Amino acid sequence: MYPVAFVIFMAILGLIIGSFLNVVIYRLPRMMEREWHTQCKELLNFQDKPEEIHESFNLVTPRSRCPQCNHKISALDNIPVISYLLLKGKCRVCNSSISLRYPLVETISGILTAYIAWHFGYSVQTLFAVPLTWALICLCMIDIDRQILPDDITLPFLWLGLACNMSGVFTDVYSSLIGAMAGYSVLWSMFIAFKLATGKEGMGYGDFKLFAMLGAWLGWQMLPLIILLSSMLGAVIGISLILFRKHDKNIPIPFGPYLVISGWIAMIWGDAIVAAYWSWGLPG
Repeated sequence: MYPVAFVIFMAILGLIIGSFLNVVIYRLPRMMEREWHTQCKELLNFQDKPEEIHESFNLVTPRSRCPQCNHKISALDNIPVISYLLLKGKCRVCNSSISLRYPLVETISGILTAYIAWHFGYSVQTLFAVPLTWALICLCMIDIDRQILPDDITLPFLWLGLACNMSGVFTDVYSSLIGAMAGYSVLWSMFIAFKLATGKEGMGYGDFKLFAMLGAWLGWQMLPLIILLSSMLGAVIGISLILFRKHDKNIPIPFGPYLVISGWIAMIWGDAIVAAYWSWGLPG
């Protein structure tokens, strides 16, 4: 009955969740590293010394702190975007600068969540598209930071995509299943071919799983559009980094963010883009 109120509510929810996404983006890779270290020590029969035993570190504990002065951030200083503006981008205690990324991620989360609510309305598509968007934001930022796409995000959302399409939320279940299989297989085949031709690895296994995840959500029909858009984005941004920012061409650029952006575009406008392509491409 009140679509504007619904969009505003979802925007606020997106801002709040965006604050938590910042925690996931920062902590999840470090949690994975700790787990890897623990597994290596167990394999090699190493025992932690008393001084090496770390405090609990997960997505909930410990409380967020200033990296410079270790001041625990209060709830008042953790209001999405608003606290950053009131504090003028500085820690309340030590006056050190707070990264602009935090309000940026919150803002992006709020805007994209609101747009989904406006685009799909009060529907089951919104119910599923919103958490997928939050997951894609995390994957994009983690891949930019650490060049990894955590299985803890891609695999659960791959299964969630298959599950939601059992009811035909975004596509039929057969297209979803084929999309998951084709998404993984296509990039894996490209990876093997590139490695055989050059002796180098052109992408990581996380990219295969992310593409499979997008195939599970959107169906195999959207995979050509996603790979085309992501390749175009990668070429434009990669060449721009080399030309204007003197990026070393031997340093790999993560492909995950391009897949994320292209997948989100395909979810929102994919059918319209494909229909426009066919209408422009056909004679008469």
